[in-house]
Amino acid sequence: QAKLKSFAAKIIQLLKEWTETFPYDFQDEKSMKELKEIAHRITQCDEENGTVKKIISQMTQNLLMALSTRSQYQEIREKFRQPVTDKGTILKTKPQSTQKDILSVCCDPLILAQQLTYIELERVSNIYPEDLMQIVSHMDSLDNHKCRGDVTKTYNLEAYDNWFNCLSMLVATEICRVVKKKQRTRMVEFFIDVARECFNIGNFNSMMAIISGMNLSPVARLKKTWSKVKTAKFDVLEHHMDPSSNFCNYRTALQGAAQRSQTANSNREKIVIPVFNLFIKDIYFLHKIHTNRLPNGQINFKKFWEISRQIHDFLTWKQVECPFEKDKKIQSYLLTAPIYSEEALFIASFESEGPENHMEKDSWKTLR
Repeated sequence: QAKLKSFAAKIIQLLKEWTETFPYDFQDEKSMKELKEIAHRITQCDEENGTVKKIISQMTQNLLMALSTRSQYQEIREKFRQPVTDKGTILKTKPQSTQKDILSVCCDPLILAQQLTYIELERVSNIYPEDLMQIVSHMDSLDNHKCRGDVTKTYNLEAYDNWFNCLSMLVATEICRVVKKKQRTRMVEFFIDVARECFNIGNFNSMMAIISGMNLSPVARLKKTWSKVKTAKFDVLEHHMDPSSNFCNYRTALQGAAQRSQTANSNREKIVIPVFNLFIKDIYFLHKIHTNRLPNGQINFKKFWEISRQIHDFLTWKQVECPFEKDKKIQSYLLTAPIYSEEALFIASFESEGPENHMEKDSWKTLR
């Protein structure tokens, strides 16, 4: 009887950690039914006092609350901004001097970087271990030629990825829609400073999104504008994000931020927001390159330990409470300001600086 109670206690501990860490594993009726059956058997081991029954009841209640919360989050799907595609509006109507841009909302790079970090941490908090493990299970499904079943599980990942793309396009839009070269130069330099502040904070994801936006063709082709920009800071940022040697420079910076976070006394120093696309790719390649089993048939624990370590690091970083106060005005602009489609960006870009070669002239004719 004593051994049975000891075994039951260990099963309860296992179930408790499982339901808390991976609640989505129990979202379908079958798995929930199996959980209840196991719970019922365990409670029979301790019918004399209701301790086990209370623990099981609390565990089930917490699980249902977690599932309900996440279900509500997925129901309130964000309405991502539709890119502006009306050519006539961009070509015929020049932006008015009174028209709001990012500088009219926030002209301090540090404050904007802090608000971007606030948004990042808010969105990262909605990513759970099962979202990340879905990458692995999805790959296994593809390997076994199975159809991917529950698409909703990866919504959190897709939403976060969309945020990155929206931020990149917003940066490009803000630059391309400025008519005067002097103001456009100022806008480019402003975003360079914002990206640098993001780097200093440890917000690598926003920094990468900003750099990506400035490297989009409609922005990169603005040679007259870039000739007036003090690019020394931008060169440093690009050095950190240099893709050579598997983003070696970025990984060194990330490691430094992670070490700072471990010994930090304040939430400000604990912030680590990795470039999410690279983080996902790391998990992907860890799973793809290494086999699940060793040649002798044993489980490749080293592989799963490494995947677990990376996910654990991410979960640690996402739990950091944002030390910056929310500025509703700035965040509203960042999340709702209209962004141009790629085609509209090129139109605005050519309007700012005309086509210079035959390829650009052909593109301009097509766009018009």
